[in-house]
Amino acid sequence: MIHTILGSTGNIGTHLARDLRKYTSAIRLVSRNPTSIHGDEALMEADLLVPAQVEAAVKGSDTVYLVAGITYKSRLWQEQWPVIMQNTINACQKHEAKLVFFDNMYCYDPEYIGHLTEDTPVNPKSKKGKVRADIAQMILNEVAAGTLQAMIVRAADFYGPDAQLSFLHESVVKRMKAEKTAQWLYNKDKKHSFTFIPDAAFATAFLAQQQDAWNQVWHLPTSDRYPSAQECVNILSKELDMPPKVQVLPGFMVSILALFIPLLKEIKELRYQLDQDYRFDSGKIEKAYGLKATDLEEGLKRCV
Repeated sequence: MIHTILGSTGNIGTHLARDLRKYTSAIRLVSRNPTSIHGDEALMEADLLVPAQVEAAVKGSDTVYLVAGITYKSRLWQEQWPVIMQNTINACQKHEAKLVFFDNMYCYDPEYIGHLTEDTPVNPKSKKGKVRADIAQMILNEVAAGTLQAMIVRAADFYGPDAQLSFLHESVVKRMKAEKTAQWLYNKDKKHSFTFIPDAAFATAFLAQQQDAWNQVWHLPTSDRYPSAQECVNILSKELDMPPKVQVLPGFMVSILALFIPLLKEIKELRYQLDQDYRFDSGKIEKAYGLKATDLEEGLKRCV
């Protein structure tokens, strides 16, 4: 049976296509401009906002992986994510396909940022967090009604070789590789969990093969050594033989610059993830299946 990846060209989609090959050669890659990984996948162009195109993409699938990303703007998330999710749920129900949704941690109550588990209360305060909570609940409602077999997998902030749209990659790894000073927002000494992209993709493919993993939320393997930005820079500085300097943009400067830089305006509502310790706990998957995260030093070395 076919395993279909919706949003196949992003960070997770490309790695997931490689990892699924351990289990099946029947892989369908779906995006606006799909590209092959192994050379023999089925490629399908689709706009996930168009119901008929999503239905065509899902037809014949045993398992569907929704790993798409959309432009990092609250307005677009509010407009587009509910449509994408409803189209995907409808198509999976019509064609009796199982659904894996790749999510983040924005839906959780910020009061619990110091220790996030699968049981952390869902009570977002940000616009993006509310969107994430709503679309996850759409899946959970169908699971509770017995009309959909699904799972939600969640990750902390990404990092990895050539990661796209990763804050750690863009602000630290990429700059240091170019012999520039690393940059960070708010506080360089607060602890912060990072999920290594290859770990996240491997675990997603693995979970989808486990009969007892369905109809649950899973945190994907994330190092329990949650470092500060300064600690990451210290590790990279040794690899790159550079001084471990970090330029920090304090809160008042973020607020001023957000008036002129759209991305900073979008990041502002998620300040709580950067100005206090943020720990993402993946103990559940480790206890259930023995899946462990790549060591932080090893992961950062692979980035350079």
